[in-house]
Amino acid sequence: MNNNYIQPDSWSIIEEGFDAEHVKSSESLMSLGNGAMGQRANFEEHYSGETFQGSYVAGVYYPDKTRVGWWKNGYPEYFAKVLNAPNWIGINVTINEEILDLAKCIKVEHFRRELNMKEGWLSRSFIATLQNFIEIKVETKRFLSLDIDEIGAIEYNVTPINNDAQINFSPYLDNGITNEDSNWDDKFWDVLSVNHEKEQAFIVSKTMKTHFYVCTSMQTQVSLNGTTLKQDKIINDAIDKIEFTYQNQVNKGDTITLTKYGGYISDRNHDKNELTSIAKKTLNKASELGFDALLEMQKNAWAKIWNMSDITIEGDVAAQQGIRFNIFHLNQTYLGKDARLNIGPKGFTGEKYGGSTYWDTEAYCIPFYMATKDQNVAKSLLEYRYNHLEKAIENAEKLGFSNGAALYPMVTMNGEECHNEWEITFEEIHRNGAISFAIYNYQRYTGDYSYIPEKGLEVLIGIARFWQQRATFSEAKKQYVILGVTGPNEYENNVNNNWYTNYIAKWCINYALENIHKVEAEFSSDYTRVSTKTKLSKSELSQWKSVADNMYLPFSEEKNIYLQQDGFLDKALISVADLPNKERPINQKWSWDRILRSPYIKQADILQGFYFFENDFSTEELERHFDFYEPFTVHESSLSPCVHSIQAAKINRMDLAYEFYLRTSRLDLDDYNKEVEEGLHITSMAGTWMSIVEGFGGMRVIDNILSFEPKIPEQWDGYSFKVNFRNQIIKVNACKGNTHFELEGHDDLEILVNGKPVTITPNNLLTV
Repeated sequence: MNNNYIQPDSWSIIEEGFDAEHVKSSESLMSLGNGAMGQRANFEEHYSGETFQGSYVAGVYYPDKTRVGWWKNGYPEYFAKVLNAPNWIGINVTINEEILDLAKCIKVEHFRRELNMKEGWLSRSFIATLQNFIEIKVETKRFLSLDIDEIGAIEYNVTPINNDAQINFSPYLDNGITNEDSNWDDKFWDVLSVNHEKEQAFIVSKTMKTHFYVCTSMQTQVSLNGTTLKQDKIINDAIDKIEFTYQNQVNKGDTITLTKYGGYISDRNHDKNELTSIAKKTLNKASELGFDALLEMQKNAWAKIWNMSDITIEGDVAAQQGIRFNIFHLNQTYLGKDARLNIGPKGFTGEKYGGSTYWDTEAYCIPFYMATKDQNVAKSLLEYRYNHLEKAIENAEKLGFSNGAALYPMVTMNGEECHNEWEITFEEIHRNGAISFAIYNYQRYTGDYSYIPEKGLEVLIGIARFWQQRATFSEAKKQYVILGVTGPNEYENNVNNNWYTNYIAKWCINYALENIHKVEAEFSSDYTRVSTKTKLSKSELSQWKSVADNMYLPFSEEKNIYLQQDGFLDKALISVADLPNKERPINQKWSWDRILRSPYIKQADILQGFYFFENDFSTEELERHFDFYEPFTVHESSLSPCVHSIQAAKINRMDLAYEFYLRTSRLDLDDYNKEVEEGLHITSMAGTWMSIVEGFGGMRVIDNILSFEPKIPEQWDGYSFKVNFRNQIIKVNACKGNTHFELEGHDDLEILVNGKPVTITPNNLLTV
């Protein structure tokens, strides 16, 4: 199967020609979202071929009971499922009583599907010959409104080409949906009511166990050649479905159009007893505006987003398409409007992984949102974790920790751990470090220290307590060790002294101590409140310091490198270059036993640590570790290539940096890991943004000053991006030979360019 069938285009994702093999992949790639809801790019009309139906409401989930072969103490009770929501987009279409189904047509020609990222809409057009030999032209367009984020709109046009035809539209709402990844085939939704009024229909349902109430609604209208028709309809309603049918005789060459508005009203935002009445008002508002006006608002809303977050690349369409695809889906997934939400690893594009947040948010996503929105959006993401601190303490207690030690979950919806693979749930504890690092990263970038005394210090204390208790003093080594862990490289489970885990544990403790002393000295009332609440004592702090000062970090004198973990050099060190192509990806071709014994790295832990804490290591050390670990890295984690791209740029391996950039930016577009039909890798998309801004742009904050070391791949003529740094907008435009800087703000700003201080003044172009 051809994985790169998407046409090259700088602003759109375009598929030309109908191929049933591509349907599920395209459903993922062309997914729509607006931060509040989302849907895969399923066809509106019936399709009997292979498809993965998916609609999602942000924050609505189901606690699917954990399914394991045997139970282990401390296991989470459930695995949180991103719930497949009732389907509102459906429109059955019949032509002379034959149902339109692209899987069964005699011929499908001129098929074209486009996701327009600049304006935020999805379109599809084709000419189909049905088995009754009627030939029709179909053109559709749909979008999920950013302005009225509980509404989506569809315009569905059918034109008979070779004959007059009876064309029936049957728009419907369907609550009889299931999740593809249900553990026990539980019923997730309970239908409470199905009703209709004029051209509107409503299904009110609630989730089992979690009791989220949702009203799914639609409003429809039919027009002929642009003129609205007033006509009767047939109404079919069942226990979990309602369908309107409009019957029309259409002359050859005329165009009949169904306009459909629909969406979700949930009790996360409204009184559960008023969902239907609010749905009516929302539908009325949308239909009064009309499809064209709503679409114009959509274009304007996306123009504002792109004005700040766009990255331009000159001279390389594949690279340009890749970065915009990533930025587009990040903004579809999370816009920072609702502090209760977070960035799920699949966003609104699939069900895999469950949960609404992983450590990916703190490690990869916060920089993107911090620099392309404003610091309040990033602060909301930090507060999300503060609000879950009590649950993190409970999670740690279940595993035997005490005294307020906090272990943040690998996967969560509400702060509770809901991931149930033991080698990750119990062992991938490095996630705790990313939570602390995000607080540091936020304060470093924004200059806003207020979050730490107000909320962050409590989080840092809980995490430091966890690391101090998780470390064990080794009599043999006379140092503290951390046993039985899985690092970011999930191809090594249950190892001792994963370097990245040990290093981030040491750093977390030191960072907590540093901030305790700073808050005590400068924010005494906050210090008194926090130290009283957490029962902090000086003797406890000295225990922490002992662990941090004496943390064991595995190192090979012979190779002059830090080791991924104690036993890494015991492996047969055969490089990826010597692996036959037919054995890749190894996670689909090898047994887990064979993977665990191999030297192959899903993502390099050492380079992740060098990325986070680059000031602790010289460029020469980075180069040495890059050269050792890169040959063993298979990049079968979506989070891997972006870090390698940034590190390769830092050590001037620009060909490799470019290769890794393409891999991270087109990971889903070109389906590198042969799994795109399950959904997109949303959180790694933020890493793609970092690979340009921090990799090629070399952006850092050094001693409180914004710094750039621009580099340019030879494949590009230039690139540009904007960042919001402390409420001033800096535009960076890198060309071959020089870089231009522009400042949108009120005050002069000193920055570093290639290590030298320069001053940018508002609305003046500075060329370096």
